[in-house]
Amino acid sequence: MLKCMIVDDEPLSIKLLENHISKISFLELANTFSNPMEALMSLKTNPVDLIFLDIQMPQLNGIQFMQLLQNQALVIIISAYQEYAIEGFEHNVVDYLLKPVAFERFYKSVEKAYNIKDYTKKIERPYDTYPSTGGYIFIKVETKMVRVELDDILFIEGLKNYVSIYTKTQRIITLQVMKQLEEVLPPNRFVRVHKSFIVALNKITSIERQEILIKERIIPIGATYAEHFNQMLPGGKVK
Repeated sequence: MLKCMIVDDEPLSIKLLENHISKISFLELANTFSNPMEALMSLKTNPVDLIFLDIQMPQLNGIQFMQLLQNQALVIIISAYQEYAIEGFEHNVVDYLLKPVAFERFYKSVEKAYNIKDYTKKIERPYDTYPSTGGYIFIKVETKMVRVELDDILFIEGLKNYVSIYTKTQRIITLQVMKQLEEVLPPNRFVRVHKSFIVALNKITSIERQEILIKERIIPIGATYAEHFNQMLPGGKVK
């Protein structure tokens, strides 16, 4: 079950979304807000799994809302303006839907959100229960699904609306977002060290001055990710 919230200043749009939500068994509507600031205040005491977010609102637009949200919930943008789509996906939104939203398109979007949340539940277990080697994932590349061995991955880089996976032998480009990959990779072997980078711990050559060296590539350690990286790093902390 996904507990969800609507943040939109258009009553007709809210009514349509409420109707769509009522038809889907795995969605539970917790609240609706026309004021984004009130929505943010509500989330402090009543968290949700998924937010349907309008992009153009008074006081606070959707992009600013997501910056303040800080990944506390999955977000599906609902907008009448297509030109904000790329900026939306840079904030790792699940999907970007254009108003008025048809039910079939809406269902595909929330199903994607449900699958992402399901992955999150799967990885919430002790790190020592994950195998330290082996395993694979499938990555969508254009029209086909490509198998990628986990042992071959060096690091992953997010660039605007696509992701590059660097392996021992190749670079694989996919439209899958960083958050999705972070949630399906074993957390005892892969760590997000920057907004744009996930690294394989056993492929790190050296660490110096908040920078990681993997082969010839220097990868920065972001300030917000440093503490968790230090906790995951065998043998000590980065100075």
